[in-house]
Amino acid sequence: MYLTQHTDYGLRVLIYTAINDDALVNISTIADTYGISKSHLMKVVTALVKGGFLTSVRGKGGGLKLAMTADKINIGAVVRHLEPMQLVECMGSNNECLITPSCRLAGILGGAIKSFFNHLDGFTLADLLNKPTYDLLYFSKADIAPEFPISDGSIKAADEAGHAGLSRIKISVSQ
Repeated sequence: MYLTQHTDYGLRVLIYTAINDDALVNISTIADTYGISKSHLMKVVTALVKGGFLTSVRGKGGGLKLAMTADKINIGAVVRHLEPMQLVECMGSNNECLITPSCRLAGILGGAIKSFFNHLDGFTLADLLNKPTYDLLYFSKADIAPEFPISDGSIKAADEAGHAGLSRIKISVSQ
C-alpha cells in the first residue's frame, strides 16, 4: 500500500505552512521549494481548503495559512480527506466483481485500513514538525527578496544587513 502523490503533497503543504506560520504562504513558493508542479499543487491546496485544514486569503498580499493550530490538525483526518482508500474494486461503488457475495477480501482489507487510520489518528501536524525540517523550510520575511524593483542604495543597505541575494530557493537534500 502507498499514499498517492496528492496526499503526499498535501502533507508537505501542511508542514510547510505550519513551519512558516508567521506569514501567509503562497503556492508558487511552496512549489518552488519542493520542486513540484504548481498546477498540481493548486488542486491539492483546493482540497485542503475544502477540507478545512487551510484558509485561503484572496487578493493582493493574500496566501495560505493553517485553518487551526498544528496540534489540532489530525494526520488521520487529513489522509482520510485526501486519499481514496478503495484498495480493491469491491470496496468502491462500481463493483462488478463476480465473487463479491462470497469473498472475504474486502473485510480483511477493511480491517487493515482501520488499523492504519487508528495509528495515524494518534498524530497531529505538530508531531511532524522538528528542528531539522524547520531549518530546511523556514524563511523569515527578511530572507525573501522583494517582488518589486529596488534601488542600488537599498541593495547596498540589504547587503550590509546580510540579506542581499537571499530569496526562496529549491531545497534538495542528499543523503
